[in-house]
Amino acid sequence: TNRGGIKTIIWTDTLQTAVMLATVILCIIFIAKQMDLSFAQMVQTIRDSEYSRTWFFDDWNDKRHFVKQFFSGVFITIVMTGLDQDMMQKNLSCRNLGDAKKNMYWYGFAFLPVNLIFLSLGVLLFVFAHRNGIAIPAQSDDLFPIIATQGYLPKVVSVLFIIGIIAAAYSSADSALTALTTSFTVDILNLKGRSEDEQKTVRRRVHIAFSVLSALVIMVFRAVNDQSVINSIFTVAGYTYGPLLGLYAFGLFTKLDVKDKWVPLIAILSPIICYFLSKYSQEIFNGYRFGFELLMVNGFFTFMGLLAVSNRNRRVLHS
Repeated sequence: TNRGGIKTIIWTDTLQTAVMLATVILCIIFIAKQMDLSFAQMVQTIRDSEYSRTWFFDDWNDKRHFVKQFFSGVFITIVMTGLDQDMMQKNLSCRNLGDAKKNMYWYGFAFLPVNLIFLSLGVLLFVFAHRNGIAIPAQSDDLFPIIATQGYLPKVVSVLFIIGIIAAAYSSADSALTALTTSFTVDILNLKGRSEDEQKTVRRRVHIAFSVLSALVIMVFRAVNDQSVINSIFTVAGYTYGPLLGLYAFGLFTKLDVKDKWVPLIAILSPIICYFLSKYSQEIFNGYRFGFELLMVNGFFTFMGLLAVSNRNRRVLHS
């Protein structure tokens, strides 16, 4: 990553993703074999499990209500994929616009089978735990390590689990570090006027600094997190990506000139307001509980804040 840049990341991410998916598929096979399930029986077991339930229409106040999950999922995909430097830098590396579009289409379609594979593994882990009397840990993320490493499955599964964890961690870390380094050096430090050697030195220092910062964030997250990682990620995304969604929507749908000095304040205040809305939503909205749709509310507040501080008589001209 340090020497090869984005080209290195594309090749290593391809390898790591292939290893990760192969690991998950092999783990599914071993778990199904351990429960004496044929392929058809495995599919039926997954389909009949309560964990496979998708359609929640019973209670509008439920965080899992389908309408809330559907629209929050749409906007989470927009902000975490379409507006993320980490994800978009791969499309920007394509030879032309046509190849970039093709890459995005294939990437979008690939989500369906990949998500299905991971969700199937999750269902099988819970079914396996129930059939073998394994207590479900307080944090569901700990269930896979317990089953994989404590003798419930063949030892090869322990090895596969470790390989999969390493592949998943590296495929996330390398591209994220490069995206952070690129964004910070280009957008914040603005190194255009410096020599190539100076730029290289600064980039390396920033790269190391973000590596250390990432390690610290992981340790803090581990200490304070009290729910599953995926829930925590989407919850945090609701606060951090909300202002980005509002800024993007404002720039896309309006051409108004914003007073720049107010933008950081709006981007900070909007998540704070959303936090208190989420915390006291049941009291304020008669039992309603915010789920991941808080992202849309956050973006809306940011959009309205930008609208309030914009100059209605001046519009931004685009060449």
